[in-house]
Amino acid sequence: MGFLTPVIDGFGVVFQPANLLYCLLGVTLGMLVGVLPGLGPAATIAILLPVTYSMPPTSAIIMLAGIFYGAQYGGTITSVLLRLPGEASSVVTAIDGHEMAKQGRAGAALGISAIGSFIGGTVAIVAVSLVAPLLARFAVDFGPAEYTMLAVLGILMVTTLGAGSAAKSLLMACLGLLLATIGQDPLLGTPRLAFGSDQLLDGIDFVILAMGVFGVGEILYNLESLRSPAPPPVTVGSVYPSRRDIRDSRGAIGRGSLVGFLLGVLPGGGATMSSMVAYAVERKASKHPETFGKGAIQAVAGPETANNAAATSSFVPLLSLGIPANATMAVMFGALLLQNITPGPLLATERPELFWGVINSMYVGNVLLLVMSLPLIGLFVRILRIRPAILAPLTILITMIGVYTVRMNAFDMLLVVGLGVMGYLMRKVGFEPGPLVLAFVLGEILEAAFRRSMRTFDGQLTGFLTQPIAATLLGAIVLLGLWGLSRRVREGSGRV
Repeated sequence: MGFLTPVIDGFGVVFQPANLLYCLLGVTLGMLVGVLPGLGPAATIAILLPVTYSMPPTSAIIMLAGIFYGAQYGGTITSVLLRLPGEASSVVTAIDGHEMAKQGRAGAALGISAIGSFIGGTVAIVAVSLVAPLLARFAVDFGPAEYTMLAVLGILMVTTLGAGSAAKSLLMACLGLLLATIGQDPLLGTPRLAFGSDQLLDGIDFVILAMGVFGVGEILYNLESLRSPAPPPVTVGSVYPSRRDIRDSRGAIGRGSLVGFLLGVLPGGGATMSSMVAYAVERKASKHPETFGKGAIQAVAGPETANNAAATSSFVPLLSLGIPANATMAVMFGALLLQNITPGPLLATERPELFWGVINSMYVGNVLLLVMSLPLIGLFVRILRIRPAILAPLTILITMIGVYTVRMNAFDMLLVVGLGVMGYLMRKVGFEPGPLVLAFVLGEILEAAFRRSMRTFDGQLTGFLTQPIAATLLGAIVLLGLWGLSRRVREGSGRV
């Protein structure tokens, strides 16, 4: 029973009044962020990074985690009522969810989404509690060679398996790696890409990059896309699904929980891909696929369950291996580093109160979401009427104040504006910022691990083949690269 001691102690951490308050604050902010189209959990967490400086580490991560998985349900509200996804993970929900709303069943769609999100999140938390410690024990044997291969695999999976063009994602990852080298060489101390600027000798702070590319960049991009007024929301009606709705959704919720957990663990997977795969799975499993697109409740229950399960399971590679699985996890990685905490295999043993406190807080957060989501729908519908022209300048102001408080440096504010414009232009031409931020975070890990490996192997690249785990990961990298190349060739021949 000794292995249960840190788990039980983790609940003791969660039920401290301050941590309960931060958990409540996180899921409430998350739902609000999900309701407001365009802001997103990654941007919100990036904007709030300076606020976490003065907070206890466990409380800060509990709050930020609540924002992430809370946003998944908040995006459902606008998807169902307005056919305007608040989050990318709610895009497929808008198809059948809004059709249900037009049939007077918006309440049932929102209710089954809440139930599915709760079940999917809870199933994923239980699985995370079992898998993460085992993975951490396995990863204790990782050395520089293994971390080199793991970082390369993480970047490659994001660019190969993620949404959008693999070529564009790879280009963004290369740009992220390049930005990570700005500053002084960590071993030799010589300037790199500083262009004679003393301000750049310390490199680009992750907070600056995240707040610029995600915060300012996303706000500018979404302001342009939200110029047209949103249509008035439909009537919600009863938010409690009928027995038939629950019976019809049971299989979808079960399958969505499994799909969401498995894809959430994979780098490049995440909530968005999980919801789309879950939709495809439900359409394939349905006896009446012709009802999809016309208000099928399974098409709402499956994706909504999957995206919440994926949001939770994304913490497995972050906490156990120190590898962020998606853009939001990259920002979470930065939040941990700001608290002088290095996520990875030793986190569960060195900081069990944080490891289990964060995981167990998700049980409480999911209960809070289930309790709050249905009664607060009317309030969130009113919040939808806030004009973006008012919300965006206020958010930019908060961002700039937060940037300045990091190092009390006006140059950082100029840097954020420049990175924000870069992020806006990237989105305009179809380049997603996620791979850039992920590669920026992994770049430091990759460089340090690779250079230590080269010293160990006397400069011989073949040394990676002498380490069983590193060689296995290298084989996975080669196979993934070949698979991505063959997929691109097939897509190219299909267009011809």
